Amino acid sequence: MTYQSEFLRVLDERGFIHQMTDAAALDAALCKGPVVGYCGFEPTATSLHVGHLYPIMLLRWFQRTGNRPIVLIGGATAKVGDPSFRDESRPLLSDETIAENIMGVLENFKQFMDFSTDGARLVNNADWLDKLNYIEFLRDVGVHYSVNRMLAMDSVKLRLEREQNMSFIEFNYMLMQGYDFVKLHDDYGCNLQMSGSDQWGNVISGVELGRRMKSLELFGLTTPLLTKSDGSKMGKTASGALWLSADKLSPYDYYQFWRNTADADVAKMLAIFTELPMTEVEELSVLAGSEINEAKKVLAFEATKLCHGEAAAAAAAATARATFEAGALGGDLPTIIAAAGTAIVDLLVEAGLAESKGEAKRLIKGGGVRLNDEKILDEGAKLTAADLTVGEAKLSAGKKKHAVVKAR
Repeated sequence: MTYQSEFLRVLDERGFIHQMTDAAALDAALCKGPVVGYCGFEPTATSLHVGHLYPIMLLRWFQRTGNRPIVLIGGATAKVGDPSFRDESRPLLSDETIAENIMGVLENFKQFMDFSTDGARLVNNADWLDKLNYIEFLRDVGVHYSVNRMLAMDSVKLRLEREQNMSFIEFNYMLMQGYDFVKLHDDYGCNLQMSGSDQWGNVISGVELGRRMKSLELFGLTTPLLTKSDGSKMGKTASGALWLSADKLSPYDYYQFWRNTADADVAKMLAIFTELPMTEVEELSVLAGSEINEAKKVLAFEATKLCHGEAAAAAAAATARATFEAGALGGDLPTIIAAAGTAIVDLLVEAGLAESKGEAKRLIKGGGVRLNDEKILDEGAKLTAADLTVGEAKLSAGKKKHAVVKAR
């Protein structure tokens, strides 16, 4: 389908679109004038992480193309926990923990979104869900939901098929999220919900609830599940979540995550996680061999600039040059040649980062060893081909001792 609205054309070109409830009608609505749309975020930690970047970038493009975004913070739904595609219930959070998490999440959004212009809003669903009368809610909202259909939703069905418990409070999550959509329409004229593909069932339930309750024409749009070329989920690492807050993950470590992107993923990441013109993205994406490293540096700089600001991105790039390129150019960093399959403890000894295998194992056990800035936790870990995607890897012991490992 060829889209007429700027927003959908941008999304289509950059790879954001997975599903829409009525693409033609949404495209027409976007052409008529500004549309109000929202993405929801659950405050389950004091920071968002890289996995949240897809919807964040979606909201940024929504605002940049003249529309009015709403960031919905799930201050109330966080008390329930989204059961979608989880084997176990999320831990129930206290009001104090949720309030602390919201403060951290708001700091993340101050970097990515502009709430001072273009009608952007930040809203907390606790403002209405905390005040609901339960019987009234069941009569007004619950009556429109079929338990048979809810049980058939993938997010519920897969949990039950695996014979994992689903609490009644989790079962209510779909009703609460659907009601959020109707409430946002009533209060702010919102008629578009945007989310990841794992939320499709919840998005549909909100669209249908609006139609059944008030004959509203609401729309839903989801992004694809983002995976790397090796099939793994983007943002998942051995060292844990890749946080967006500088106090949980330094801008340098954030920069290095993007700098270590696999060659096959560079084009996709540039299109989705930067705002470079697509002509420039395409020029960078065709680079090959050692030149692809220049595209990775651009990706790392642009992604870090969006998250932490231009000064932090420049500082991270300078640190990376001093650490990596000094070694590559014959500077102070020790350089060793190794093949995939070599034990990390052997690399530490050969590079002079540890005096013996015993010391190397103690360093690993103490959490002081990193490969490409990801912590090594297994004393028996080995170098893999994936670690050498740019022809070399960075091996670190502590914060100041580094070595370059080049592929044999």
